[in-house]
Order: sequence, then structure tokens, then C-alpha cells
Amino acid sequence: MQLIIRIILGFVVGAAAGGLITYLYVTTSAKSKIQEMLDNAEKEASSIIKSAREEEKKAQERSEALLKQAQEQVSSMLSEAGKELKSRREQLEKLEQRLSQREQQLDRRLDSVEAKERKAEQKLQLAEEKLRSAEAFEQEAVKKLQEIAAMSTEEAKQFLFSRLEEELREEFGERIRRFEENFKEEADRKASEMIVAAMQRVIMEKPEDPVISVVELPSEEIKGRIIGREGRNIRTFERITGVDLIVDDTPEVVVLSSFDPVRREIARRTLEKLILDGRIQPARIEEIFTKEKEAIEQEIIEAGDKAVRDLGIREMHPDLKHLVGQLKFRSSYGQNVLHHSIEVGFIAGMLASELHLDTQLAKRAGLLHDIGKALDHNVEGSHALIGAEVARKYRENPLVVNAIASHHNEVAQESIYAVITQVADAISASRPGARRENYAAYIKRVQQLEEIAKGFDGVESAFAIQAGREIRVIVHPEVIGDNEAFALARDIAKKIEEELIYPGQIKVTVVRETRVAEYAK
Repeated sequence: MQLIIRIILGFVVGAAAGGLITYLYVTTSAKSKIQEMLDNAEKEASSIIKSAREEEKKAQERSEALLKQAQEQVSSMLSEAGKELKSRREQLEKLEQRLSQREQQLDRRLDSVEAKERKAEQKLQLAEEKLRSAEAFEQEAVKKLQEIAAMSTEEAKQFLFSRLEEELREEFGERIRRFEENFKEEADRKASEMIVAAMQRVIMEKPEDPVISVVELPSEEIKGRIIGREGRNIRTFERITGVDLIVDDTPEVVVLSSFDPVRREIARRTLEKLILDGRIQPARIEEIFTKEKEAIEQEIIEAGDKAVRDLGIREMHPDLKHLVGQLKFRSSYGQNVLHHSIEVGFIAGMLASELHLDTQLAKRAGLLHDIGKALDHNVEGSHALIGAEVARKYRENPLVVNAIASHHNEVAQESIYAVITQVADAISASRPGARRENYAAYIKRVQQLEEIAKGFDGVESAFAIQAGREIRVIVHPEVIGDNEAFALARDIAKKIEEELIYPGQIKVTVVRETRVAEYAK
């Protein structure tokens, strides 16, 4: 448009200029007019250019407005399309969820229908078996009637009496069985109440380390003084105490090792006194060892007296009390034997009290049941039989002697006191925290227990509980019936006996449960 305006303007200016030039040629007097006309023409041209530029600017603004409007319309259309797409996607997701739920419901219904079909088949089989049994019974009854018809009066009476006697015998046997079951349940309940009551009244002890003693040093320099010149001090110490003194790279610590806890304790106290005194030499080692040995001997006597006094036992031979005191420095599976024996004495006394028996006799048997452990590293034989011999030597009651000898079933139990002692010993030893068991061995035993149960057909899962003393087996109810559950429990127990080594006994419990769920829509 600017080009057209400029062309028109050029023609106009050219025509005007030509006319003016011609006119100048005609007359020179018209110069002023020509000049005026030129000025007017320039003004008019400037006005035309300005108008053209304004028109161009307006056209550009209209074009930009139209472009912006078009962009807004496109953006609005895209936004609407996005919303529509999102809405369609949400509808599709909801539809997929509904289809998935419907599919799950159909699967559940199908499972329920299959279960009902299996149950119906089982009922049909049971009905067929009952029908066959009824037919056999009918045939037997017809046969019996035929036999009775051919009998005399005496024979018929004898037959009826024999049938009646058989029925009464079965009924009597069933009643005896129910009575035994009720009696056993009541006895178990009473025994549980008595055991719980006894355990609640006993203070429990924690396990101790049975192998080594650790002695802390004030500084590393003490190690050199303990060893001595050319190892003279350490050799003297080990010879006098009978304990291995281990000096290694562990900072500010030495270790005493011995299977005899009394010697180890004397050595520990001797070494601590030597370190405190500072004079570590052979003569001083022997002097302090003698003093500590006498102190330990006195402590053993006091421990035995205190144990007897705490249990309220009236009289006991001094040598026997001395052996009881020695148990303070003996341990079994990390459990202090003296603490364990006192605990067994308390529990045995409480159980005897509940049964209205002689509590003094029960406490003596409980306290002395492990007395053989004070001597079993010096005398051959089991600690139960050694302890029984010791008790017999010091003229203990024969019932106490038998309770000591039989608490591990090495000899027959001859009285209720032997049973009470064995039960009290089991309670004290098996309670949580009483004894230590190798953690890895325990985990392995529990895993093997569960794997054995899971290896049978129809087993859904198996869980070892009560520290591996019971295995609970969950079975598929559609695979394992009630009768099969009894057989499965026996088979699992038999396989556990064949493949595992374990203390005590393991209870096998088979759980068969049927759950039916339906959904209301």
C-alpha cells in the first residue's frame, strides 16, 4: 500500500511540477504562485503519507488482534479437548476397576461352587457308605432273625443276654473313657494352676558365664608385671591356682580360664588383690592365694548355711551343707546351680503344700537334687546317681535319695516326692531366660521342625511356638479330613522323633478349619 501511495504521489508531484515549469516558461510573473503551489503540494503529500502510515498501523493492530483472538480460541479448544480426554480416561479406569472386581467376585463364586461340589460329593459318598452299611445291617438282621426263629427258648434268652451284655460293655467303656478324659482335663487344669502359683512366688535368676573370668587392668603396663621376668610370675600363678592366665592383645584385660569355677574364682580374686597391691612376685602370689582360698572356703560354708536357712530346712549334715555351698560356683547351661537348686526347693515346697504333703521333705529333695554336680568332675557317673550316693552316705530320708536319683529317670520313681522334684526341676530349667542355648542351633532346630511338618501333603503352613516345644500345623480342609488329621499328627510326631535331637517333648497340633465367605451385592 505504501508503494501505491508513493507512485500516486509521484504522479501528482510530477504533473504539478510539469505544469509549473510550463507555466514558468509562459510567464515569469507566475513564479510566486508556482512556489506556493509547490508548498501546498508538499504539504498535501506529507498529509497523504502520514494518513497512509496511520492506516498501515491500524491494519497491523487489527491483524495482531485477530491473531491473538485466534490463539485464544485454539487454546480454549485444546483445554476443552484435554478435559474431555481426562474424563474419558477416568471413566475407562472406573470401568476397568468394576471389571476387575467383577472378575474377582466371579472367581470367588467359582471357588465357592467348587467347594460346595466337593462337599456334595463327600456327602454323596458318605450317604452311599451309610446305605451300604444299612443294607449290610438289614441282611445281618434278617440272618439273625432266621437264626432266632430256629432257636429254642433257652437259646433265645442266652442270645438276648449276650447281646445286652455286649451293649452294656460298650456303654460302660464309653462312660469310663469320658470319665478319664474329664479327670485328665481337671488334673491338667489343677496342675497348671499349682505350677503357675508356684512360679509367681519365685524370684528368677539370670544365667551366668560358666567358662571364663575377665579381669580389667588399670593400664597396659600391668601385663608385663603379671608375666614377670622370663614369665616367672605367670608360671607361678598358673601352678599355684591351677588356672590358665591368658594375656593377649586385648587392651587392659586379661582372661582366666578353668573348668573348675571355685579355682577360677579364687584365681580372679587373687589377681585383683595383686594388681591392687602392686607387688606381683611368686611369694606374694602364694600368700594372697592362701588368704583368698580361705575366704572362698568361708563363703562356701555361709552360702550353704544361707540356702538351708532360706528354705526353712531344719537340720542338715555340715558336710552336706558344704557341698550345697560349693554349688554357688557351679553352673549348667549358664544357670547358677545353687540358685537353681534353691529355686527348685521353693517350687517343690509350694507344690507339696498344694497337695497337702510334707513340705520339709519336698524342699530337701529339691535343694539336694543336683548335689552331685559339686563332685561330678571328680567322681565318675551321672550327677543324679552321685548325688543319691552322697545323700545316702549322710543318711538322708530314702524318699529324698530316690527323688535325687530319679529326677532324670535313671532309676524308677518310688514316691510322689520324686515326681514333685522332677516337675520343679523342669519348671526352673525351662522357664524363659533361665538357661542359654546356642542361638544358631536353636534357630536351626526350629526351622527343621517347621520344614518337617511342611513336607507332608495337605499342609498349608506350620509354626513352631513355645521355644520349639510345640509345632502348630495348619492344613487344607478340602484335602485333609478329620480322620486324616489324627493320622497326620502321628506321622509328623514320628518323623520328628526319627530326625531331630531335642530335650523333653514336642507337642504336635494339627488345625483343620473351614471358612466360607460370601458377598451381598
